[in-house]
Amino acid sequence: MKDPLFQPIKINQMDIKNRIYMPAMALNMTNDYKITDRLVDFYAERARGGAGMICVGLASVDEMAGGPMLIGAHTDEMIPGLAKCAAGINDNGSRSVLQINHAGRYNHSFMLGGKLPLAPSAVASNLTGETPRAMEIEEIKETVQNFAKAAGRVKKAGFDAVEVLSGTGYLISQFLSPLTNIRTDEYGGSYENRMRFPLEIMAEIRKEVGNDYPLMVRMNGNDFMEGGQGRLELQKYAKALVEIGGVDALCINVGWHEARVPQIVTCVPRATFAYMAKEIKKIVDVPVIASHRINDPETAREIIADDFCDMVAMGRGLITDPYLPEKARTGREKEIVHCIACAQGCFDHVFEMTPIECLCNPKAGYETTKAITKTDSPKKVLVVGGGAAGMSAALAACEKGHNVTIYEKSDRLGGQLFIAALPPGRAEFELFAKDLETQVKVNDIKVVLNTEVDEALIKSENPDSVILSTGAEPLTPPIPGVDGPNVVQAWDVLNGKVYTGNRVIVIGGGAVGVETALFLAEKGTLTGDQVKFLLVNKAEPVEDILKLAIEGTKDVTLIEMVEKVGKDIGRSTKWVMMRDLNLYGVNTMVGTKAVEITETGVKIEKGTGIDELEADTIIMAAGSSPLNPFQEIVEKMGIECNVIGDAKQIGLAYDAVHQGYDVGRSI
Repeated sequence: MKDPLFQPIKINQMDIKNRIYMPAMALNMTNDYKITDRLVDFYAERARGGAGMICVGLASVDEMAGGPMLIGAHTDEMIPGLAKCAAGINDNGSRSVLQINHAGRYNHSFMLGGKLPLAPSAVASNLTGETPRAMEIEEIKETVQNFAKAAGRVKKAGFDAVEVLSGTGYLISQFLSPLTNIRTDEYGGSYENRMRFPLEIMAEIRKEVGNDYPLMVRMNGNDFMEGGQGRLELQKYAKALVEIGGVDALCINVGWHEARVPQIVTCVPRATFAYMAKEIKKIVDVPVIASHRINDPETAREIIADDFCDMVAMGRGLITDPYLPEKARTGREKEIVHCIACAQGCFDHVFEMTPIECLCNPKAGYETTKAITKTDSPKKVLVVGGGAAGMSAALAACEKGHNVTIYEKSDRLGGQLFIAALPPGRAEFELFAKDLETQVKVNDIKVVLNTEVDEALIKSENPDSVILSTGAEPLTPPIPGVDGPNVVQAWDVLNGKVYTGNRVIVIGGGAVGVETALFLAEKGTLTGDQVKFLLVNKAEPVEDILKLAIEGTKDVTLIEMVEKVGKDIGRSTKWVMMRDLNLYGVNTMVGTKAVEITETGVKIEKGTGIDELEADTIIMAAGSSPLNPFQEIVEKMGIECNVIGDAKQIGLAYDAVHQGYDVGRSI
């Protein structure tokens, strides 16, 4: 039987070799709107990896549309750089697309030289905190033409197709939505009027590029904004885009940046939003592309085979593993390194206005500058500790040509990735541990498990270089009563080594404390399968099922000395976790110091007073400290020594992987 994922497909006159589409993402790899070699190298590698079609983007249609860290398509001066990018994709076997966009009120005045952003109406943006200026009719007409001129530059630069971004809360979305369009002229009011702006854009682009040039649109299937546009209204828009606008393909996006429904993080089940593409596919006669959290070939081929869509958009999946398509095509799916939707290197970097990277792939964005070349002097390298940092270092050192052995004291590789995977919605961290282990096996790196390293072992191995990735150990703050029988460590709770009573206090509001509180707060709630069973069989009222899904059996209190919790959680995931603390009924107390642990609870100091909270179990989540018992020993032996990961400095999994890679390739 033919693999649905690797059947060719046609969009207008463009033939595509398979059904895998890399959608446009802001990479922050430009220089004053201009394409850089770094960006070209990034996309050329994804083309070599086998994606059928690759979209580059958020390209600005005029100077009010974006900013210098984004791609520009608003002057002819940009065409040579765009052409170089298109060639980098086309010459390596993929079809190239450029996405054009106008941010509207999502732009920032500091990106516009102090000018106010433009929008259909002067409605403040929750994303930027600014109120835009309402566009005059003449400015609307000019912007329509700017879209068309930008599309002409896309074609002239050699891209195989152009895509218009009509979603995510940007300018076209702002015209479509009654939340942001309160105009009373021909561009506001009725839905037909609110659709006028995008449909005029499509008509002018078609005039500019001709009938045979593929015109695509990336649009929302639901904006998830209260009082905004739901599925039914956007389905009507999809139909209008095809039947009136002459659009050749639709890529179905989800949500605005302001929406309070998680869209990209680990807790979102794979392909959750494909149902939106399915409903639109029923009513249009052009290819429809599903997107969001499709990070593995099996999920992709299943939704294609089940007629949810014609193609799948894999964005971060191809950042993580550029060769995902080719591995799937050649029967090597087990070798794929999957995106785990952590957002630590991609979306968090976008918010920080720095070039995107990837927790799982330290080469992403450094395809040329951090490429590894084989050494002429292979060394014997001993890696102590098989967590994320250790495996990353071992893989890089092996790629360079060294003879590498990993020693791990436990019975499996992965280290703290398995702890990170235990809180609700974080299971894919375990997948990353297993993906790294697979890479270790594929590269024939020797692994010795269940073995404590000591000075004698190091001497017997006689390595040329030692990499210490021995991890961390939990901190125990000097609180009176901390050694009591009712006190346990968060790591032991997450690992299932200890059980807690029903009344629980978690001391420490960092990432581990928040994750532990949520882990316990979900105890006794309905699982996803149970919710579906009860809903399908109408066993209980929907409101009761919702209540049973979020009300657990534990009474959880989280206390933190400073005024905020989650200070070490990335922006992309933090808002979801903070919301869930409230949703699952965790009592969060900031500015609260634990001064003593008693047999019945915790004495706290908040402000000027002392109070006592009753609890059955007190959980310490006060952080961790580096565990590094071998550095001095190795250095005294005169052996080259590098310390990485938490053994060097407590950090994120992202830090561990990247440090490991950099050290491994430097040997």
